[in-house]
Amino acid sequence: MKPQDRNTPGPQDTPTTMNSPPTHTLHEGPSRLLISVPHAGTYLPPHIHDQLNETGRSVSDTDWHVDKLYSFAAEAGATLLIATHSRTVVDLNRSPAGGALYPGQAETTICPTETFDGEPLYDTPPDAAEIAARVETYWRPYHIALAHQLARIKALHGTAYLLDAHSIRSAIPRLFSGTLPDLNFGTNSGAAAEPSLAARALSATKGHGFTQILDGRFRGGYITRHYGQPHEGIHAIQLELAQTTYLDEAEPRHFNAELAARLIAALRSLVRELLSA
Repeated sequence: MKPQDRNTPGPQDTPTTMNSPPTHTLHEGPSRLLISVPHAGTYLPPHIHDQLNETGRSVSDTDWHVDKLYSFAAEAGATLLIATHSRTVVDLNRSPAGGALYPGQAETTICPTETFDGEPLYDTPPDAAEIAARVETYWRPYHIALAHQLARIKALHGTAYLLDAHSIRSAIPRLFSGTLPDLNFGTNSGAAAEPSLAARALSATKGHGFTQILDGRFRGGYITRHYGQPHEGIHAIQLELAQTTYLDEAEPRHFNAELAARLIAALRSLVRELLSA
């Protein structure tokens, strides 16, 4: 099954009118590259939808259309793991044990209770029991699949490359000052991937006219930090895209194919480089 053919919710779908989808979709590829897309899903299970306020139901902090941006990668031989449920349900890029990714800076938790801008998502936030249930029901299946695929790829090739694919609004004063670079690569300051691989990733996208940075404001979340173990043959890079590179941030549900074309060309170059590295 190609990612673009799967029967899963997209940004335009209304969560409460749909049958519940699986927590993720998977396309198994033959190469050493796995692309994880944990935040492009928009589905809200009905019982969670009913707990949220109007702001929460808008799923405004979605990594809009990131699955579409990488849909070409399946035919190139990459494995694609794509979440279907909204990060409002549970954040797949946070640790269930808690703890801050960026101490001293604002960030959301494993079950977010506010938007990136600090607006509440609930009138009554989920309690500890509800959070634990969401971790077991929605977080754990994705990570079981992710760990299994990395083990499969490593068994085939001796090494595995993990690209954790994200996007975010280019300006969010509560989270960072100013405007983000277009392409924000993160390797947890070199702990999650060999520096030479990160250098190749940046080089592959450099000729497409985008600004870029390595290990800036976004150095990688739980997925990059937990699974990136270069000494064990697993190299992880997070790529956080500024959403201005492919859509109108005022109307993010609309995928701007014309604007996205140049970005997709850069992502093709990146994927080719990782496939050949």
